[in-house]
Amino acid sequence: MSLPISRRHLLAAGTAVGLAAGLAAPRPAQAAAPMLGTLPPAWHRFKWGAFEATVISDGHLPLGKPADSFVGPGAGDIPAMLTGEFLDPSAATLEQNILVLNTGRQLLLFDTGMGESMGAQSRMFGPTTGRMLANLRAAGIDPAQIDMVVATHAHCDHVWGLVDERGGRVFPNAQVAINEADVKFWTDDANKRGPEFMPVFIDGAKKNLDAYRDRLVMVRDGQEVVPGVTAIFTPGHTVGHTCYAVASEGRTLVNTGDLAHHQVLLLRQPLMEFAYDTDPKRSAQTRARMLDRLATDRHAVLSYHFPWPGLGHVRKQGEGYAWVPAPMNVTSLG
Repeated sequence: MSLPISRRHLLAAGTAVGLAAGLAAPRPAQAAAPMLGTLPPAWHRFKWGAFEATVISDGHLPLGKPADSFVGPGAGDIPAMLTGEFLDPSAATLEQNILVLNTGRQLLLFDTGMGESMGAQSRMFGPTTGRMLANLRAAGIDPAQIDMVVATHAHCDHVWGLVDERGGRVFPNAQVAINEADVKFWTDDANKRGPEFMPVFIDGAKKNLDAYRDRLVMVRDGQEVVPGVTAIFTPGHTVGHTCYAVASEGRTLVNTGDLAHHQVLLLRQPLMEFAYDTDPKRSAQTRARMLDRLATDRHAVLSYHFPWPGLGHVRKQGEGYAWVPAPMNVTSLG
């Protein structure tokens, strides 16, 4: 049986067909919003026992060709190790992960990044470094609140942020804790001989450390810098390189500084050498010994140069070690 179709129904059907035809031929899509090309502030905060910890980024530190920096035992395996981990075998890029620790009584900053103190030389590794101050402020921390800067060693990417280009203290109320051997070595012009980077490294260390001469605190192996923070002497990368164990409520996080610069190369091959080591052989032996300790004790690790934010664990793998990054919810770290 046929149903009567009214003129109104026909008009409605015609309108629907017209709409469908319009939808079938849309205008070309346009990207009206420009690409920003900027990075957001980089900081990450978490609880560590009774302490509050914040990791601040000083930005990427590109080293260039891996073979120029990583040498010695196992260096021939570099391309295979990097490609096996989906990393570029032609360029090594490190992070700079700076720890801020609030103990409830004091606010500590571990290392300072490249800073601006040496002008154009502060960008010797490119324009992606020197972000510490901006990210510190973005995390809600005023440099004047820092009670102590704890330096793992006196290299450019760790202490050149102590002063500004005019030599003024960036942290006006802070003491600086550092191993005395590093202070003596990196402020001695007699040590400018050797690798071509030595003169500027020493000039930079002198400018930054001299501004705090009346506020230097010399750290000693096995002693607390402040309650809950203990120095671990790990020489080789520099004569006074020091790691720091942060312990609270039965949990230990070891800030390893430059114990290992790369999460693949120097863990898989702990005895490989690094071009910026003061004593490459001793550095390799120290690294191997300390990695074994970290893996055995299962302590959490904050590594200065490992992928952001540098938090995780070290575990044994074959003849070497592997890096196990922590989830961003690092309260699961043991």
